[in-house]
Amino acid sequence: MALLVLTVFLPGSAQLVSGNRTIGKIALRVWLIALGSAVLLGLVSLFNLSTAIRILSNATTLVALQWVLYAWAALWALLFADAWRLGRPDSQPPATRRRFAAATAVLMLLPASAAYAANSVSAGRSLLAEVFVAGAAADASDGRYNILLLGGDSGAGRYGTRPDSLQLVSVNARTGRAVTFGFARDTANIRFGHGSVMAGLMPEGWACGDECLLNGLYTWAWDHRDQFPADVEDPGILATREAVEALSGLDIHYYVLVDLGGFQNLIDALGGLDVTVMRRTPIGGGTSPIKGYIEPGQQHLDGYHALWYARSRAGSSNYERMARQRCVLSAMVDQVDPRTVAMRFPEIAGASKGVLKTDIPQSELGPLAELALKTRSQKVTGVNFVPPLIQPWDYQVSELHAIVQDTIRKSDGLSDIEARTTSALVSTGADEVTEAVDGQGSTGQAPGVPATYDPLAHPNEDEFANSDDIASVCRVG
Repeated sequence: MALLVLTVFLPGSAQLVSGNRTIGKIALRVWLIALGSAVLLGLVSLFNLSTAIRILSNATTLVALQWVLYAWAALWALLFADAWRLGRPDSQPPATRRRFAAATAVLMLLPASAAYAANSVSAGRSLLAEVFVAGAAADASDGRYNILLLGGDSGAGRYGTRPDSLQLVSVNARTGRAVTFGFARDTANIRFGHGSVMAGLMPEGWACGDECLLNGLYTWAWDHRDQFPADVEDPGILATREAVEALSGLDIHYYVLVDLGGFQNLIDALGGLDVTVMRRTPIGGGTSPIKGYIEPGQQHLDGYHALWYARSRAGSSNYERMARQRCVLSAMVDQVDPRTVAMRFPEIAGASKGVLKTDIPQSELGPLAELALKTRSQKVTGVNFVPPLIQPWDYQVSELHAIVQDTIRKSDGLSDIEARTTSALVSTGADEVTEAVDGQGSTGQAPGVPATYDPLAHPNEDEFANSDDIASVCRVG
């Protein structure tokens, strides 16, 4: 039994004690080198997390790590089998022999875990290669990174991809403090910025009534891709990106597209999501019959029900649907912990293929991940350009720009204490921004701005149809 224990903590030492010393020395050296490398990487991550992530996301590193883990799994299994042999089980009493064999079988799970880790590395390498691109990183603009988050829906029976959920995340490149700006899918009358590709294609703008809405640009661009420059890989993304740049007045550095068509498998791979549903939500509707409902209350949603909760249109407004989509994404961020990822990584990586699309370069994963950790430790300010703030079909773009700049300025000006307690900024007019204090549902007043709207209050039935308030639709955590 002592030989088995030695093989657990110092593989190869059992052979040094009573077996083939050459094999023991080789195994022990490999083990100590691996431990030393892990400790070194841990120290690097403490002082420079982005460097550690850059090392671990490098394709060459991942290939080497994958095969080292496979080789180690095989060697470790042989060391356990040899330790069992060195224990001379044939000379032991039957009861002792049975316990010895059972202990050896159980400890064989350790080499199996190394093989699982190798499979996870392989899945991660494949996912990184498919999702992230090669290329140079973008420089921050005015000390900020602006990332466009799109929720597209290209499921069965739908023509093209229509990004119904459009969020622009603006992150302070130094502090990680973030602001999100939500744009309604039915935003109309979009005038593109001077010198942009879309301004050349649409000098009069995207303005032809109900047929020319923000979420329709993606499909239009792909239908007219022969009009775009030859070096444009995704005309739909370019058109949508330039539209949001025109609406927000901000330069967009990267985009991330989450395709709801493959969303179901990803949620199942995560083990489902826990969400408190505030309103009965139909499964089906529109051109198909209603097949059931997602009832109010605390619900554990599998992939099928989470997809319908994010997608359902029957009996609700576009703004409520936007809020439900944000709720599902918030639940994913809130509930995806390192243990879940480690235990289910091959499944998660496999399900993520085809769900995520981005132009973030793989070389930038380290710095952005480090920035994301700063963002996650703080409350995120959010403004949604929907009624009653603006009418998406009748607005002044200068008003939107002013709100964006004012919100960013207030976010950057918050003290550390205020940043930890602020849960949302929701505007009710061009010059009115309200700060909701996290936890109590009460409102506080931003400096020099009247507090006129509580985003945590529950609207009545008449108000609900036009509400984009995430708290009135669901709660996470």
